[in-house]
Amino acid sequence: MKNPFDAILFDLGSTLIYFNGDWSQVFTQANAELITGLKAAGYQIDENKFVEDFRNRINNYQSERQSEFIEYTTEYFLRSVLADQDYTQVPDAVLQSVLRAMYAISQAHWHIESDTLPTLEYLRRAGYRLGMISNASDNEDVQTLVDNAGVRGYFDFILVSAAVGVRKPNPKIFRLALDHWGTPPARAVMVGDMLGADILGAKNAGIFSIWITRRADVPVNRAHLDTIQPDAQIAALAELPGLLNQLGSMEKE
Repeated sequence: MKNPFDAILFDLGSTLIYFNGDWSQVFTQANAELITGLKAAGYQIDENKFVEDFRNRINNYQSERQSEFIEYTTEYFLRSVLADQDYTQVPDAVLQSVLRAMYAISQAHWHIESDTLPTLEYLRRAGYRLGMISNASDNEDVQTLVDNAGVRGYFDFILVSAAVGVRKPNPKIFRLALDHWGTPPARAVMVGDMLGADILGAKNAGIFSIWITRRADVPVNRAHLDTIQPDAQIAALAELPGLLNQLGSMEKE
């Protein structure tokens, strides 16, 4: 059977792992950890104002993120808010420490899907090259989630928007992934849950797009249902090997 694809790109959140917490509670706890860490490091800040400014700074850049598909890191926002309060020489180690504590709150609520490891194992044994592209504003957070899920060994690379400065669906981040292998777009597949990021991005990059739908019923996806169409669709990762085999059979015919 001739296989039309050599490489598979995966999204992370709501594709390989899922979130089972309450985001409002997580944000409240994460904010508290951030403030505690900064105060312990000797920074005298107004708690409520600082949190408001920090979250507003992040939210104000959301439109630019979504229109220009560029990435700003959480560390950048944190440093800029501290600078506004005349803390302009904050050591990198301090920022990384408080952000690590902040992200630990949400990390505790991410869990691996039951079919992730069996599917990745099958694909690796079948000879596919696997890579990951994740939109996130903190590279270390993603790397920690990957290690917590125990999936790093299956992937040739973990590409995070925070580390490269651009976000899906910007074709550049997909080209960076393919360049790692030297694989042409027509020989690659992208599997993800977000129509506007994973599916549109793959299409714009000339990559076969597979939409995984089990956790995809969210407002941002509903807004794109009539305008962004995946090349194929699965409900769960366990369906991916069968779909790839089916596509291989069609190629042979």
